[in-house]
Amino acid sequence: MSGAPARTLLLWCPDWPVLAAEIVDGVPATDPVAVLHANRVVACSERARAEGVRRGLRRREAQGRCPQLTVVDHDPARDARAFEPVVAAVEEVVAGVEVIRPGACALAARGPSRYLGGEEAAAERIVEHVAQTCAVESQVGIADGVFAAGLAARDGRIVAPGGTPEFLAGLPVEALGRPTLTDLLRRLGVRTLGDFAALPAGDVLARFGFDGALAHRLAAGRDHRPLAVRQPPADLTVTADHDEPIDRVDAAAFAARTLAEQLHERLAAHGLACTRLGIEAVTAHGQELHRVWRHDGLLTAAAIADRVRWQLDGWLSGSNGRGGVRPARPTAGIIRLRLVPDGVLAQAGLQPGLWGETGEERERAHRALSRVQGILGPEAVVTAVLGGGRSPADQVRLVPWGDERLPARPGPPTLPTAGPPSAAAAPERAVSTRSRAAVPVPPWPGRIPPPAPAVVLPTPLPAAVHDAAGEPVVVSARLAVSAAPARLTVGTGRPAEITGWVGPWPVDERWWAPAEARRRARFQVCLADGAALLLAVEGGQWLVEAIYD
Repeated sequence: MSGAPARTLLLWCPDWPVLAAEIVDGVPATDPVAVLHANRVVACSERARAEGVRRGLRRREAQGRCPQLTVVDHDPARDARAFEPVVAAVEEVVAGVEVIRPGACALAARGPSRYLGGEEAAAERIVEHVAQTCAVESQVGIADGVFAAGLAARDGRIVAPGGTPEFLAGLPVEALGRPTLTDLLRRLGVRTLGDFAALPAGDVLARFGFDGALAHRLAAGRDHRPLAVRQPPADLTVTADHDEPIDRVDAAAFAARTLAEQLHERLAAHGLACTRLGIEAVTAHGQELHRVWRHDGLLTAAAIADRVRWQLDGWLSGSNGRGGVRPARPTAGIIRLRLVPDGVLAQAGLQPGLWGETGEERERAHRALSRVQGILGPEAVVTAVLGGGRSPADQVRLVPWGDERLPARPGPPTLPTAGPPSAAAAPERAVSTRSRAAVPVPPWPGRIPPPAPAVVLPTPLPAAVHDAAGEPVVVSARLAVSAAPARLTVGTGRPAEITGWVGPWPVDERWWAPAEARRRARFQVCLADGAALLLAVEGGQWLVEAIYD
């Protein structure tokens, strides 16, 4: 690579993990605080440093130096979440910001310096804006390259153009941030970045490898890594405020159509579409309502308008709270309506079905069931999702209509259907699993072979199995059947003759957790009247689990 590194402005917030703990968790940063990772201090507050706490100390040693030390676990997600408002504040002044890590962000210095009247004026403007907007103290460093700008920010220094190598030469090798390399350089007598930069590049590569060669370039001020600036996310949310509270369904339908068109146009302008839609409403009494709608395709303007209208109809037509089965109606009309697109993707990012787009019949059924959900709630309409498991009951999971169809256990993928499943039943009803027989599945030891039962009973029925002599059939711990099953009695019903049977299939699940362990054996039996059943024996008790066609 050739050429000089670009002038870089880097904003650094001292002790950011400590400050993030105050912002998110309320831990006062003015107290002695230490952030620990792997039982070592990775950051500490100013008061903790005054008591002798330093980075790299073990927890016990740090608490020995400062008995009143408050210990906080290191949480990168917390640090990043708290730093986002700071980056947004910087982007309000300048563009093209790259987040180096939580607590530090960088940008090209040329644009801000020309627009704001010089590098020093730009640095002061950014620091002041961050302090006023986020109440966060920060320092800015400007130098040639990101590495040198980061070190300059520690002192709030602006390095003159071309003076970066001289600025770096007097810094200790620990500034490289590579403990292993630093320790080796110290033992070789190389103590400053200038000493390290003076070594021949070829010898450094041969002795320290590729990472050492990169550190050698940084020490010499030859940092050519371009900034990967982040693009501020587009604000796709649409909001409508109403002077007169909306308390009628017809007025809500009109508001829904207008807002849906605005959202669709805003998404289309960015070449986007959404698969989930958040609907938020605020009433005149300050009550906040929220619901997320999901869709298995792209939400068009009409689809968005329908869902908003259905949801507003469900809210405004709710019960009055005196024993109605529907959700309680808001105590006042809606004065603010907000649509938040979720599951945003490019218009061409969703592949159509195998046989083309969704049919008219399916869309009509989807609209009807979605409207029921808007009135009665998402759990009012459920569909079955096939998955893995050893018993038929384990292989089916009921999910609300429109939710992601993910199986509870690894197993066969859910097949696309031409329309909504007819079994949009409540969870206590029996579930049809007939289609599972033709689906290839991963191996589950003890799994019942096909054909699959047509009906799985939500609660197994107690039964009794006897042999030809009238004696109860027993299955031993070694899966030995005492005699061939001859008669089956379900509950208090009449005995039925068993004409054929196969099994047992043993299942020994979760033996490592005694409270959840189950050990049972299952049989398939055919009766004289043509019925076929799936039986299980557990703890000496026979049960009817499922029925075959």
